[in-house]
Amino acid sequence: MSGKVYLVGAGPGDPGLFTLKGKRALEQADVVIYDFLANRELLRFTRPRCESLCVGKRPGEPTSSQEEINQLLISKAARGMTVVRLKGGDPFIFGRGGEEAQALARAGIPFEVVPGISSGYAAPAYAGIPVTHREIASSVAFLTGHEDPSKPSTSVDWSKLATGPRTLVLFMAVRNLPEITAALIQQGREPSTPVAVIRWGTRAAQEVVTGTLADISGKAQHVEPPAVTVIGEVVQMREELNWFEHLPLFGKRIVTTRTRQQAGTLRELLEELGAETIEIPAIEIHDPESWEPFDAALHRLESFDYLLLTSANGVRSFLQRLTALKRDVRDLKGLKIGAIGPATAAEFAKVGIRVDFVPHEYRAEGLLESLQGVDIREKSFLIPRAKVARDLLPATLTERGAHVEVVECYETVQPAFSPGELARLLTPRPDVITFTSSSTVTNFLRLVQDKDLHPLLDGATLASIGPITSRTIREHGLQVSIEAEHSTIPGLIEAIQKHFALSKK
Repeated sequence: MSGKVYLVGAGPGDPGLFTLKGKRALEQADVVIYDFLANRELLRFTRPRCESLCVGKRPGEPTSSQEEINQLLISKAARGMTVVRLKGGDPFIFGRGGEEAQALARAGIPFEVVPGISSGYAAPAYAGIPVTHREIASSVAFLTGHEDPSKPSTSVDWSKLATGPRTLVLFMAVRNLPEITAALIQQGREPSTPVAVIRWGTRAAQEVVTGTLADISGKAQHVEPPAVTVIGEVVQMREELNWFEHLPLFGKRIVTTRTRQQAGTLRELLEELGAETIEIPAIEIHDPESWEPFDAALHRLESFDYLLLTSANGVRSFLQRLTALKRDVRDLKGLKIGAIGPATAAEFAKVGIRVDFVPHEYRAEGLLESLQGVDIREKSFLIPRAKVARDLLPATLTERGAHVEVVECYETVQPAFSPGELARLLTPRPDVITFTSSSTVTNFLRLVQDKDLHPLLDGATLASIGPITSRTIREHGLQVSIEAEHSTIPGLIEAIQKHFALSKK
């Protein structure tokens, strides 16, 4: 039985511009065949066992030929697989998607086309350049600056383009820019016409060079592909509308080390501020080796006076196991519930439970302070937590005369990375590496040491969510450059912003 191929536009680079239909296709895929221009961060939407194959198209390096790519799509689908062909921008706008669709149609392979946002208008938009404007340009032409080399002659009529559309947007024109600008001037376009060359548009690495038809070739001679070139009076609007490059974290490459399931909020907040995020999950959340001790405690919930949760992961595991044992939130009646911070409390709120107390200081010391002055002698505490955690909380409660039962409800383990993947993610060296727990610190450092990548940390800016995490970083002989005043994700974001705001002064 034949599978199916989805020709999916990956968009211009910013993962936030990827389509919902494209995301659904990736979630269903057995194999993803992607280009150099497709942002690899999109692969986070795939299933754990999905095969990912890069077919290159990197300028100046060996790549798979188009015929080889066509055959790969056909062979994978012929084996019954759901295949996603992930292409930068839109597959049908200078993406050779039409050729791939033809090959699939001729081979009798079912396919769908999922359009993507094209860099032809997205990159200019992120550079503050509208390709049309009511008062300046009511027409735009999209064209390639690099035609099929096997064609006997050019199909681009520069004489008509020079005096026709007010805005020209050229793909793949960097190499031929001197010839293109000379042709336009020769055919009647004013040498003073504004031009912008936009490299890696919509990404944190975005670089924009502006000039005129007369001088842009010299100004942009250092620019390497991929780049989009905009020619026309609309380029002048960049001075007023350049919004993206003014975001507070524009151009910063920031590593997140949380689990993939938890990284979403941190990643989204960083990207909203202009940063490029690199996900290197240092931990994975696994079930404990045995549920027996935890289940035994849950069967005796009514015997406890207090329930203390020290992480959002703990809340999720607790509630999931409660359901698995055919119990529900009604069984928490009579328990005083303490959460170590607002994120932990928010997990309870999702199922309609309001916790009794959240400390001002989001760590074990804060929970203890919340219970200061409360007579807890002979009171019973249940503390579901990770396999490895600080003993301060249960030890102090026990010293104060309480009965404390600590049960393991999850464990954190170090994830595996394919050969070379970690080095690729850390190159070029990131501006900031964020840590949201001691386990992310320990596991991340073990990862880089195992791969002999420790030199990449030399001089790196390390950002910590709070004092406990900072202490772990220092115990490994490293310096903490950024520490959140409030041990929350928004607090960490605020601290990173302040750090770079001060560095600009």
